[in-house]
Amino acid sequence: MTVRVAVAAVTFNRHKELSVLLDAINAQSAAVDTICLVDSGTDPARDVAARHPNVDYVRSEANLGGAGGFALAALKAVASGAKWVWMMDDDAEPADPECLATLLREAEARDLEAVVPLVVAPGHPDRLSFFFRLDGKVTHDRAQLEKVGFLPNDGHFFNGALIRSDVFFKVGLPDMRLFIRGDEVDFTIRLRKAGIRFGTVTTTAITHPHAFSETKHVFGARWHVIVPDSAFKRYYYYRNRGYLIRRYFRVKSLVADVGGYLGYFAQRRDLKGLLAWASSFSKGLRAKGFAPLEDQKF
Repeated sequence: MTVRVAVAAVTFNRHKELSVLLDAINAQSAAVDTICLVDSGTDPARDVAARHPNVDYVRSEANLGGAGGFALAALKAVASGAKWVWMMDDDAEPADPECLATLLREAEARDLEAVVPLVVAPGHPDRLSFFFRLDGKVTHDRAQLEKVGFLPNDGHFFNGALIRSDVFFKVGLPDMRLFIRGDEVDFTIRLRKAGIRFGTVTTTAITHPHAFSETKHVFGARWHVIVPDSAFKRYYYYRNRGYLIRRYFRVKSLVADVGGYLGYFAQRRDLKGLLAWASSFSKGLRAKGFAPLEDQKF
């Protein structure tokens, strides 16, 4: 019996990348029933979407960010009646035509409610775009993950994550307040708290632009901080880190962030950077600064 799968995808002014993604999705050996595509870009991608008859195109005049876009796309996908929802950003691409079939097979074999592929860097299939922590140390080495085989209760949402539709009824949709950065961490925490069975399989992958340069080691290989490459991304990342620490009372994360960022900026004698981090982070700790994009000050 064929299992119905809907893709929940978001796009923002990436027509070329979106075209590659849609072609790759519809070239999968396991058929996709519908592609629920939310477009918040200033340059609408209707023409790109129209090339594929199974695309359910949703134009958003407001910039919902990644979190809001995924929330709307996932809700549309669940409403389509699909059993599984395959989450995808517009600059991602399944690494091969068997990606979805492998995820479905692994989910069934392991009795999972959500399953995540490895995310590798374009042009560097041996390197993970986002690090994992093994034995307390950060690694971007795909081969190290493949030796493990399966990582229970761990994974990088939302790129390539295959999620049963009923999971959204149990844990809710991505939190649109987080806009970008941190929405995937929040969703993962909710999965764990709800006891959802999920994990990362190392037998398939998607490609997605890497974030190697954002990982900054402070006190050796076991202590690092993330410093995004633009003021816009840094603001949301720092604010959302603070908010998630407050929301889930993450004491270890509080200690790690305060110590890590103080050390990082002190080592570089970067007072301006430290003050910007403190301002954004404290807003999150106080649950302040949430509003539509045009009303936010940073």
